[in-house]
Amino acid sequence: MRKRLPIALLIGFLISCGAGKQPNNRDTTINGAIQICVDESFQPVIAEQLKVHHAAYPNTNIRVTYQSEAACLKALQDDSTRMVVVARGLTENEATAYQKNLSFKPLYGILAYDAIAVIIHRDRKDSLFTLQQLTDILNGSNPVPAIMDGMRATSTVRFLKDSLLKGGDFGKNVVGALSSKDVITNVMNHPDAIGFVGMSWVGDVYDKEQRAYQKKISLARIECTQCEEKGIYAKPSQATITYGQYPLSRPLYYILKENWAGVGTGLMNFMSLERGQLIFRRAFLAPAKMDFKVRSGKIKEQ
Repeated sequence: MRKRLPIALLIGFLISCGAGKQPNNRDTTINGAIQICVDESFQPVIAEQLKVHHAAYPNTNIRVTYQSEAACLKALQDDSTRMVVVARGLTENEATAYQKNLSFKPLYGILAYDAIAVIIHRDRKDSLFTLQQLTDILNGSNPVPAIMDGMRATSTVRFLKDSLLKGGDFGKNVVGALSSKDVITNVMNHPDAIGFVGMSWVGDVYDKEQRAYQKKISLARIECTQCEEKGIYAKPSQATITYGQYPLSRPLYYILKENWAGVGTGLMNFMSLERGQLIFRRAFLAPAKMDFKVRSGKIKEQ
């Protein structure tokens, strides 16, 4: 089972020891406005997080842009962007650079575990793939049309290049769409193609738009490389991510550039504690901060 991270510390964790009294013009955890940037592949679940957060804390105004992972990390270097949600944390060199420029290191951690879903047309007969078969498609050895959310700078591209291609190049059969939604639309219209998108775009059975997608596309099953029994194939799901059965799972990180208890701290705590973690769970991602268990019980009738 995937090891859970400890629960996020409560509001006030980020206040620096020598900061003294917080200036009146600074935002607080429940009052103020900030700009954040979110990896586009996480848009559906983070949009839901912000919807509930704003309802709970109406005096906050969190302005969000959904961009590629690289664009969000670049935006974090600007004063205007306080927080990003991406698929990786900071490297040591990046953390050191922020320490030099800001006099403190941004806080970062894992909020949940997502997966890259391999989507196929509903009429496609072959729905099982080994990692080697996916590698052969991505490097062009097998010229099956493959579609992803852009060809450069996205977390999906980075993950697949690192984990499957080991830094190699994509084949000419791999093309980039404008967005995750465009990947889904292209697979709907091209029965021979396969697509790669974040699971929060296609895995929520409660979402009306995603239920419509599920009538025209299917989630492919990928060979479980961690299973003791051979020949096991898994779809991306909360359970297969949690237990390490789906091999294309990935973390969902926050990176927070804030050294006082501001709106960013409040949002980080919201997503790390019960309400936010339940939103991740309801979106069929695997929460990283809280372990929700189903317990059976009996009611004695009087």
